[in-house]
Amino acid sequence: MTEKKRVLAAMSGGVDSSVTAALLLEQGYEVIGVTMRLSEESREADDDKGCCSIKSVNDAQHVASILGIPHYVLDFREQFEKHVICNFLDEYAKGRTPNPCIECNRAMKFGALMQKARELGADFVATGHYARITYNEEKGLYELKKGLDEKKDQSYVLYHLNQETLAHFLLPLGGFTKPEVREMAEKYKLPVAHKAESQEICFIPDDDHGRFLREHRPEALIPGDIVDMEGHVLGHHLGVPLYTIGQRKGLGIAAPEPLYVVRLDTEHNRVIVGGAQDVFFGGLTAGNVSWTIPAPTEPLRCTAKVRYGRREGACTAEITVDGALHVVFDEPQRAVTPGQSVVLYDGERVLGGGIIESAEPVKK
Repeated sequence: MTEKKRVLAAMSGGVDSSVTAALLLEQGYEVIGVTMRLSEESREADDDKGCCSIKSVNDAQHVASILGIPHYVLDFREQFEKHVICNFLDEYAKGRTPNPCIECNRAMKFGALMQKARELGADFVATGHYARITYNEEKGLYELKKGLDEKKDQSYVLYHLNQETLAHFLLPLGGFTKPEVREMAEKYKLPVAHKAESQEICFIPDDDHGRFLREHRPEALIPGDIVDMEGHVLGHHLGVPLYTIGQRKGLGIAAPEPLYVVRLDTEHNRVIVGGAQDVFFGGLTAGNVSWTIPAPTEPLRCTAKVRYGRREGACTAEITVDGALHVVFDEPQRAVTPGQSVVLYDGERVLGGGIIESAEPVKK
């Protein structure tokens, strides 16, 4: 008799991760459910908004009990504080706009949770992300692909997966739509079948970034000037980290035409604004580059997405001599934002990506 493959299933207490565990069990895996305790802010939330709130942990335990699988709560607060929360605060203090979910995936799910899986003798880690992993026999490579549900596709936040991690990662929901997943939850008689989704950052359950920054990095919030592209003072800001590229609302400026944040100048403590045309960029440079494929040695023709939920744009991408990723768009892209990730695609296949360091103005 073939020994069952053991898989560590990340269970947040939501419908996606719960159905993930149920599907794996049905597919013949030995499933161990784990919930990561990540932050006190999320745990102390009085509703379901935090992915490791007390209610969410209880929901995950209840589902595990129904499925008849063991369930453990793993305390990753120290690692999460260091790799995700501190990174979030440091990036904002530099006038950048980070994506903490991407950093959480990289450091916690691909890192800490994968390490715990090895300690428990598990062959795989599984999550409820809407993306797919396939194996290309001809190329001898694992491929990360978009989820079939275009509205729910989460491949953008998984670009850190490489050939080593792809071989030990399972994404059972990639071939389903969200309505189908809820139907499966009903079939499995799971109490979370119609549980609402959380849209907020787990460690900021009230979604008030300004409050969080004022509490944890007050020294970074120094009032200064809002200026136009020529340097004329138009108004005043309460701290550069409170603004982001492309922002229009909340500037407190009266002008004959709409103004948008074009650049955050932390060196001179200025927020620079311009017209709608000034928020479009022709290219970018990214660092902290990761590839799901062997790193290319020649320029790539592909598409690139510069923010979660954004449409991809056709581009040419290449690695520079210092290892950075340089992307030039066929058509200018709106609000290319340092701190966010650029992710490269070849059709439905994720090639890799990196953290945007700088955006290049459209050449005139």
